[in-house]
Amino acid sequence: MVLLQPDPFLNELTSMFERSTEKGSVWVTLKRSSLKSKVQRNKMKTAGQPIEYRCLIRATDGKKTISTSVGAKDHQRFQASYATILKAHMTALKKRERKDRKKAAEDKKEGGSKKPKRV
Repeated sequence: MVLLQPDPFLNELTSMFERSTEKGSVWVTLKRSSLKSKVQRNKMKTAGQPIEYRCLIRATDGKKTISTSVGAKDHQRFQASYATILKAHMTALKKRERKDRKKAAEDKKEGGSKKPKRV
């Protein structure tokens, strides 16, 4: 697993999405992490030092795994760039079929009045 800076991570994530357009999937996971071992966190906690948590983001296409760590300061900028990439590469999703609102309202009226009574 390669720990990249946020911008190279986004570039590599874009190329992963492009490679998997015809066939394949890309899995992205987000996790809260301090990037310190449990022993170090316990020492910091007992010493009264604040623990800075970061967001660990991992992406894999089954063959290659990349990751990055984003702090609270850079989170807004990273999230905006990440959302843009997701919107651009989710073109294979199917649109949801919706009923007309009038038909849905009529179905509710008819369904509610024709219920059998319990004895």
